Amino acid sequence: MENSSADRVTLFEGKHLRLVRSGRWEYLERTKASGAVMILAVTAEDKLILIEQFRLPLGKPVIELPAGLAGDIIGQETEAIATAAQRELVEETGYEARAFVHLVTGPPSAGLSSEVVALFRALDVRRVAAGGGDEHEDIEVHEIPLADVHDWLARKTKEGALIDPKVYAGLYFAWRA
Repeated sequence: MENSSADRVTLFEGKHLRLVRSGRWEYLERTKASGAVMILAVTAEDKLILIEQFRLPLGKPVIELPAGLAGDIIGQETEAIATAAQRELVEETGYEARAFVHLVTGPPSAGLSSEVVALFRALDVRRVAAGGGDEHEDIEVHEIPLADVHDWLARKTKEGALIDPKVYAGLYFAWRA
């Protein structure tokens, strides 16, 4: 059952997020982005590119697919989603791709946020820079052989890292390819 926009109330608005109530639901909206992207990148040597970064809300390192926002840079608010995927892949991992194939779009946390993420497969990836994120990020890049990824993820979990479940969605598409 949908609520009408008439009962929608902004509870709080910060620099990047808005907390909204509509009927009984409370959820977050991004205020300075037009979309979100996530990238499945596998090298010619069948190594999956993953990133690891400390996530303050969780208080732990998280293993993730490279990802980011589209339209969040001043002057580039109309940035195409595939352009954002290329930019984020290079920025976070130091890899670029010849092309991107859209795999699926969906909500990463439908009960918490209105955000929708587009998952792309990066084709013909090659390392062109160090990666590691921008000046506000501290990202560690991992290249994990697909044949070893489950054991590697299990080790990282035992070491205290959290695994973003979207990594497993990416693996589904990697193994289908």
